Amino acid sequence: MNDAVKTAMPAHTPMMAQYLKIKREHPGVLLFYRMGDFYELFFDDAKRAATLLDITLTQRGQSAGKPIPMAGVPYHSAEGYLARLVKAGESVAICEQIGDPATSKGPVERKVVRIVTPGTLYDEALLDARRDNLLVAVHPAGECWGIAWLELSSGRFSVLEVEGESDMLAELQRLDPAELLVPDSLTLPPGLEGRQGLRRQSDWLFDLDSATRLLCDQFQVQDLRGFGCAHLEAALTAAGVLVEYARDTQRSRLPHVTALGVESRDDAVVIDAASRRNLEIDINLGGGGDNTLASVLDTTATAMGSRLLKRWLNRPLRDRTQVQGRQAAVALLLEREGFVTLRELLKAIGDVERILARVALYSARPRDLARLRDALLALPELQRELADYAEGTALDELAHHIRPYPALADMLARGLVDNPPVVIRDGGVIREGFDAELDDYRGLAEHAGDYLVQLETRERERTGLTGLKVGFNRVHGYYIEIPRAQAREAPADYIRRQTLKNAERFIIPELKEFEDKALSAKSRALAREKLLYDGLLDSLNAELGPLQGTGRALAALDVLATFAERAQALGFTRPQLLQVPGIEIRGGRHPVVEHVSDGPFVPNDLMLDDKRRMLVITGPNMGGKSTYMRQAALITLLAHTGSFVPADAACIGPVDRIFTRIGSSDDLAGGRSTFMVEMTETANILHNATDHSLVLMDEIGRGTSTFDGLSLAWASAEHLTRTRAFTLFATHYFEMTALAEQAEGVANVHLTAAEHRDGIVFMHRVEEGPASQSYGLQVAQLAGVPQSVIARARDKLSQLEQQEVDQSSRGGPRHDSGPAPLQNDLFATAPHPLLDALGGLNPDELTPRQALELIYAWREQL
Repeated sequence: MNDAVKTAMPAHTPMMAQYLKIKREHPGVLLFYRMGDFYELFFDDAKRAATLLDITLTQRGQSAGKPIPMAGVPYHSAEGYLARLVKAGESVAICEQIGDPATSKGPVERKVVRIVTPGTLYDEALLDARRDNLLVAVHPAGECWGIAWLELSSGRFSVLEVEGESDMLAELQRLDPAELLVPDSLTLPPGLEGRQGLRRQSDWLFDLDSATRLLCDQFQVQDLRGFGCAHLEAALTAAGVLVEYARDTQRSRLPHVTALGVESRDDAVVIDAASRRNLEIDINLGGGGDNTLASVLDTTATAMGSRLLKRWLNRPLRDRTQVQGRQAAVALLLEREGFVTLRELLKAIGDVERILARVALYSARPRDLARLRDALLALPELQRELADYAEGTALDELAHHIRPYPALADMLARGLVDNPPVVIRDGGVIREGFDAELDDYRGLAEHAGDYLVQLETRERERTGLTGLKVGFNRVHGYYIEIPRAQAREAPADYIRRQTLKNAERFIIPELKEFEDKALSAKSRALAREKLLYDGLLDSLNAELGPLQGTGRALAALDVLATFAERAQALGFTRPQLLQVPGIEIRGGRHPVVEHVSDGPFVPNDLMLDDKRRMLVITGPNMGGKSTYMRQAALITLLAHTGSFVPADAACIGPVDRIFTRIGSSDDLAGGRSTFMVEMTETANILHNATDHSLVLMDEIGRGTSTFDGLSLAWASAEHLTRTRAFTLFATHYFEMTALAEQAEGVANVHLTAAEHRDGIVFMHRVEEGPASQSYGLQVAQLAGVPQSVIARARDKLSQLEQQEVDQSSRGGPRHDSGPAPLQNDLFATAPHPLLDALGGLNPDELTPRQALELIYAWREQL
C-alpha cells in the first residue's frame, strides 16, 4: 500500500477503513472486496484492474481531498474477469461478507476466503481442461536441486531431486509450471529470469524441519518413510513450502492432497530442455500446441486422459516391465477392437479428477455433481467391459480401481434434478421427493401463485377497482397496485407502501401475513436445499480416496484406448524393447510430418548397433535430414511410453537419454547469439551423453567460419565416437564423410535428390554412402531467389571449383574431400525402373513437379 493510502486512513469511513486494513494484510495482490452484487477495487488496485480488464475507472468519496479511484466487476460474472487477470499473471484475494447485514453495527464483517493465483486454480472456468496447471517449488542444496510440484485441481503431489542446474531446468521445462516458488536469496539461472508466475518466498520458509512437520500434518502420519522420500531433504523442503503456500492461499487444509509421489531421474528417459523444445512433444517452437506429437496422438475421450497422455509423452519410462504392460494392453484392445466400446463409454465420464478436487474443497457446483453422477452410473458397464480384458496387462490394475459405487450413484441420481442450474444459490438443484421437509417448504411457496390470483380477483370484486393488480418484487415484497387515477378510491384498510409515477402500491393485513409465511418458506427452502447439498458433498468426501483412485485409473484407460485407436488409424506397429544395445527401425515415419503432409510420406530404415553407432548424414537442404533424425527420436520416445510406433517394425535397445541439437535461434534475453546457443547445447550433449544415449546433431559449426565450423564438427563427432553414443550426425561439410574411414562404428548415409532440367526433385530416401553434392543453388532457386542471382552464383561456383581443381593438381589441399559429383539427372542412367513407368513420355518434357509425381506413383506401386 502506498504512503498516500496509509495517511488517508483516519479520514475514511468505517467501511473504507476496513478495506484498507484487509488490503494492508494482502500486499502485492489485487483485492476483490465484496459490496452487495459487486467485487470492488480501490486505489492502485482499481487502476491496474481497469487497465487489465478494460473496465470503467470511477471514484468513491475522497481521501485527503482527492477522489478515491474505484472499479468493480459483477459478483455473478466474476469468473471471467478472474480468468483474464490470472492469465496476465496476477493474483487476486477474494474478500467476502461473512457477517449478517441485519445485525451488524457498522460495516458488515468481511474476510479473505481465498487467494486466486496462477498455480492454485481449481475452478473449471479458469483452467485449460486438457493441460496440467502446476504449482512448483525448487530448493538448491549445493549441486542438488529439490523440486516439488502440486496440481491443486487434482491433488497430485510429487517430488524429485536432480544434480546440477541444467537438469533442474530440464525438469522445469517438462513440468511447465503456472507458478514457481523460489527462495528470496536465490540467484536465478538464465532460464528463469523474467519468467511469468515466478514468486520469491522468504528464505526462512525453506526449512527442512518445518517442512517435515507440515507434511506429516498434511498426511496425518508420524514420519515420511512410508512415502519413500525421507532421504530427499532438498525435495521435502520444497514440498513443505508448496503446502504452506497452497494452504495459505486456499484457507484450507487441502483434504484431497493425501499422498506424496516420488520420481527418480533413473526411472525415465531423460530429455533436456533444448531437446524437448526441438522435438515439439506437446508445445511447438512457436509456443502453441499445433503440429506437435501430442496433437497427432490426442484423441482422448476425457480431459483427464488428455493431461495424462501429455505426461506420459513428456516422461518416457526406462522400466521395461511397466512399458511392456502398457503395450500388451494396447495390443489386446486392438486385437478385440475393445477400444471402440471403451472410448464411447469414457465419453460419458467427464473430468472426474478435477471434479473430485472441487468436491474436497467444497467448491463443487451442481453441474459438477451431475457429471459425477453420470460417471458413477457408467462405471458398472465399464467394469463389465474390462472384465474380458484384464489378462496380465496394465488393464489388470485398472480394472481393480474402476469399480462401481452403487450407494453414491443412487444418492446422486435421487438427489439431483436431471439438469441442475449452475449454482446452488437460487435453489432448484435437489430433486422433488428426495427430502420431505424441503418438499413442504416448496409446496407453500409454489401455491403462492394460486393464492395471489384468488386475492386479486376477490379484491377487484370488493373494491370495484378494475385496474387493481397483486404483484411482488425482491425489494418491497408483495403489494397491491392501483393506477394513480383510482388510488383515491382505495379502501381504508389499504396501507400505502410505495408511490410510483403512474400508480400507488398498498399492503393489507391479510397479504402481509401471507408474505411473512411465503417468504419464510422460500428462505427456509433455500437453506434446507443448501444443507442437503452439503450433505451430498459430505457423502462423496467419505469415499474420496477410492474415488480419486478410480479417476486416475479412468485417465490411464483413456490413454491406452487412445493408443489403440491411433495405432489402428495411423498404421502404427508394436515395437520390441530389447536388452541388447541398438536401434533398428524398418519403414520408419515421422508421425507429425506424415499427418500434415499432402503427399505420401517416404518411410526410411535406421540401423544402429554395437558396431554401427554413428551415422554421418549428408544431402541437400530440404532433403529430409532433420525429419529423418527427429523421427528416430520420436519413435524411440513413443516406444518408451507404451505406445505403438509409426514404422513397419522397430527394435529398441536400452536408452537412457535423448539429446537433440537441431535448429537455430538467438537467445536475445540472455545475450547469446545463435552460435553461442548451438555451442552451449553441444557442450551439454558432449558432457552428458553415454553409450546408451540417442544423440541427434544437426549442422554443428555452421555459425562460424568454414574451417572453425568444420573443426568443431569433426572434434565433436570424434568425441561421440569415443563416448559410443548412438548418434545421427547431419552435416553439410562433405569432409565429415571421411570420418567413417578413420573411426570405428561410423557409417555414411545420405538423403537422395536428383536434378531434372533446371530443377531438383527431393527423393527423401535414405541410402548408404555419402551424398554427391549439396544442391544449394537448386534449393535457392526453389525459394524464389532472383534468376540473375542464381546465374551469378553458378558462375562463381564454377570459378571456385576450377580453383580447387588447380590447387589439387599442384598438390594443395582440397576443401571438399567428399566424393566427386555424379551424374544426377533423374532419368539419365539406363536401364532404370523409372523409365518403364514413363509409359512412352519424353523425360526431357517433364517439369520437376511432374517428375516428382511420377516418383510418388512409382513408389506406391512398389
